[in-house]
Amino acid sequence: MPDPTSTSTNAANRLNRLPISRFHKLATLALAFAYFFEFADINTFATTAPVMREQWGVTINHIAYVTSLSFVGMFLGSVVAGGLADRLGRKRTLVATTIWFSIWSFASVFAWDIVAMGVFRVMTSAGLSAMTVVAVVYMNELFPRAKRGKFQAYVIVIGICGTPATNLIASAVVPLADWTWRLVFLWGALGVLFLFFVRRLVESPQWLESRGRHAEAEQILTRLERDSTAEHGTLPEPVAPAPAGPTTKAGLAMLKDKRFLYPTILLSVLWISQTIGFFGFSSWAPTLLAAEGVSVEDSIFYVALTTVGAPLGSFLASLVTDRFERKWCLVVFGLIIAASGLLYGLTFTPLLIVAFGFLVNLFERGYTALAYAYSPELFDTKGRSLGTSISYGLGRLSNAAGPLIIAGLYGGLGYQAVFYFIAGTWVVGALALAVFGPATRKARLATEAAAVPTV
Repeated sequence: MPDPTSTSTNAANRLNRLPISRFHKLATLALAFAYFFEFADINTFATTAPVMREQWGVTINHIAYVTSLSFVGMFLGSVVAGGLADRLGRKRTLVATTIWFSIWSFASVFAWDIVAMGVFRVMTSAGLSAMTVVAVVYMNELFPRAKRGKFQAYVIVIGICGTPATNLIASAVVPLADWTWRLVFLWGALGVLFLFFVRRLVESPQWLESRGRHAEAEQILTRLERDSTAEHGTLPEPVAPAPAGPTTKAGLAMLKDKRFLYPTILLSVLWISQTIGFFGFSSWAPTLLAAEGVSVEDSIFYVALTTVGAPLGSFLASLVTDRFERKWCLVVFGLIIAASGLLYGLTFTPLLIVAFGFLVNLFERGYTALAYAYSPELFDTKGRSLGTSISYGLGRLSNAAGPLIIAGLYGGLGYQAVFYFIAGTWVVGALALAVFGPATRKARLATEAAAVPTV
């Protein structure tokens, strides 16, 4: 039995040797619910923007400015959340950020013009991005290393259903009356029901240990070990903690440490290419199709059909994430997305629009699930929240320029130029990972081997 007075509870290794138990399944369900409405809320503005153009007389450039500012909100939200998660804890910050985005999504129901909508979307987007960063870190620190990729993908499988659900709801309610598009934002606000799951979650013992709160960490670890033993039998002994390396002061001072700076830069490239590549596609597809002569109803319906591929992509990620090297899975998925997105932009045949859009959503959501598992693995506990939040936040911030670039390309060079640009961003991200991305599978296999009981 670990000594409660010890200066280390060996939290990471004790959690890594736990089998998947009832707690992990309940946490998966809770986080999947939060993700469901996060993905739902991300798409509410994109699906209702064509109606705002008609009712409020706004232009493509107005839509671009609102979308751009939303990504500024995402950057601010993710960076603030990284600091809050380090200061207040993973669980408390997860709850606060979910409440935040739900409140502002509800406010969007009552927007009276594009300026008010822009303000509400910035505030909503800040909460969405903040919640995502904290949830990614929470899963990384609570789930055993050898299995966390698979369960991160399972969370996305369920959560990503919020995208097609929102698009299908929008396609059903938007045409009903002049005001019914507002119901789409009311739907996004239902993420606040996540509060019903809160009591099922625990604080991260790794975070508690990093803050010197060893007694609290020990209490949670003992409870999880006791419940796991009752469910699965005797547990293997945990691996001894590795000797502590040179310490770095927490906070932005870690940017001076190459062990922190290098993965932060690499992951910033990953999230920048993913953000511009994905949101350039998903946020603009309904509006650009409508601008090219496809009816608003048909454009929303086509996009709704393509997003059916999203949960399947996350499921595909669950099959490969712990079996193969995540770095190379990300490279392959990124190149497939680039090709599929480009072909989407080269056709106006409804069947091909749906088919190529389906492939983009399939592999992009798989890519995102893989990236959520890969990103926090490149940091230790002290740098995990800050490094993940900075890189993810810079990715979101990059798309403040993305919509303006897309609007400029569309106005100057036409519809197809937009999709050449989007495909190019995916290729850049894939090449950066292929050349500079560190492998993580060897460490996962070592952890899995250590968790096997000796006879």
